Amino acid sequence: MDLKQVAKDTAKVLASYLTYQSVRIVVAQLSETNPAQAIWLNDFSTKGKIQDGEAYIQELLRENQDLGFRIMTVREYLAHDVTEFLPEMVSTGIQQSNMEHRRQHLERITQLNWSVASSNSETSSIDSEPNLDNLSS
Repeated sequence: MDLKQVAKDTAKVLASYLTYQSVRIVVAQLSETNPAQAIWLNDFSTKGKIQDGEAYIQELLRENQDLGFRIMTVREYLAHDVTEFLPEMVSTGIQQSNMEHRRQHLERITQLNWSVASSNSETSSIDSEPNLDNLSS
């Protein structure tokens, strides 16, 4: 396992997600101040490469430099503020999520084992009961 590569891939995904969030914020701001530009950015974003934040920014800078710089500024601000809390939140979130998955799995296998055990005991108790009809002969 190459932890450095995992970290690089995670950072790329996080940067792309922060780009997406930045676009949402800018579209919301523009909806109040410049609805026509908000519509343009929204349309551009649905047609663009929003899943790859870096490619999206490059494409946007070619089409509309001002919006590109604005989204980069918002993304940088988000990155600074979000990364401060991120390590603890991710760690705690994964621990809690894993615990919940384990609990649900344990409940599921316990219920399965319980239902298999009770159906086996019903079958064995039926098989072990004497046939009273045959005793009278």
